[in-house]
Parts: sequence; structure tokens; C-alpha cells
Amino acid sequence: MLILGSGSKTRAKLLEAHGIAFRQVPCAFDEEALEKTVAKNFVYHAAVGKMKACEAAHGLQTPLLTADTVVTARGEILRKAQDEADAERILRLQSGSEVKIITCMVYKTVHKTFIDLSVTAYRFAPFDEADLKHYLQSGEWRGKAGACMVEGFCKPYIKEVRGLESCAMGLTVEKLLPWLERA
Repeated sequence: MLILGSGSKTRAKLLEAHGIAFRQVPCAFDEEALEKTVAKNFVYHAAVGKMKACEAAHGLQTPLLTADTVVTARGEILRKAQDEADAERILRLQSGSEVKIITCMVYKTVHKTFIDLSVTAYRFAPFDEADLKHYLQSGEWRGKAGACMVEGFCKPYIKEVRGLESCAMGLTVEKLLPWLERA
């Protein structure tokens, strides 16, 4: 059993799919206050900041797991869209581009700390204009790093993948499993 310090439904689904027992308890950490301009630095500091908040709230009697994910395209960090216009801008940067999804996760017990920073790169075909408009109107982009989900809207546009899909979904479970087996 572990505490998932995240409100992400996708991260919860990944843990469930791998048979990992957990309790989901989002921890308060203002990642928007981070002034990091390098994507890998941003996700690292966000994941570690979330871990510190979770540890302060829950202690380490139960192992803790936190994570953060960012999307980059054309040299820009693409965070969660603020509104539909921002989502459109972010998605247009990804259309026909190479997109990197970077996830940092922190797993901590009383005796061990495991930190993993992974990158999965996608090459997307240009997004169909009608599909893009329909997706924007659906609101499914809300709360998603890069306003997109590789298992959702972006999936039919994937031309090439380098890395693990779980990383792109926000939790590189394949790298976590050995640590859970040792615990």
C-alpha cells in the first residue's frame, strides 16, 4: 500500500492496471510558483516539492509517491492550458512537431528514496482542423499538461514514439515496480 500524492485520474489508472494498492490523496504544492525555465528542472522540483508537502502532511508510515509531468514542443514548456485559447495555442505548437513528455516521480519510504526522471518523445502528424476544434470544444484538454493525452486526442496523430507510454501518461510505472518489489 502507498499514498499517491496526486489528483491525477490517469496516474491512478496506471497504478490500478499494475495491481498496485494505493490511496489517492493529493498534496498541496504550488508548482506554478516555480520559476524554472528548463523542463527537466521544473518537473524535478515540482515532484520533490510535492513529496515534501506529502511527507509533512502524512509522514512516512505509508510509502509516498508523487510525480509531475511537462510537455515540451519547439523549445517551449507546455503546462496546463489556462483557457480554450491557450489550449489551442499549445496544441498548434504540437501539431506536426516532435513533442517530449517529461515525467519525474519520487517514491519515498522510511528507508529509501527513489527518483526517476524519464522522457518519451513523440512525432505527431499535423492535427486535422475539424478534430482540433471538436477536441477544444469538448474541454477534455482541461487539467492536462500540454492540453493533450497521448492515449486520447493525440493518439491517431502519432507517427513515431521513443520511450515508455506510461511516462507520457504521468507515471513511469515500469521503473517503479522493482522498487515496490524490494519494499
